[in-house]
Amino acid sequence: MIDADPTDSDPTEVNLTHAKARLSELLDKVEAGREFVITRRGKAVARIAPAVGPKKPLPLQDLAEFRATMPRLRRPSADLLREVRDEGL
Repeated sequence: MIDADPTDSDPTEVNLTHAKARLSELLDKVEAGREFVITRRGKAVARIAPAVGPKKPLPLQDLAEFRATMPRLRRPSADLLREVRDEGL
């Protein structure tokens, strides 16, 4: 029952006995983004879902466009960082 299609967006139902016996495996799959509904006597009693939503990819094109609008520094940033470091700020 745990090996349902990982691309399926519907939560997979798992009975309580099976969930207790294979909790570690369930949690590994939850960390990977899956959701499960725990049932007792065929009735849904709990849902296990990731605590944090899946990471979204960075919008690299948007970031590149934003960076292109920023004014250029008059001197290299490495020089600026060395100066700040040497001043102890």
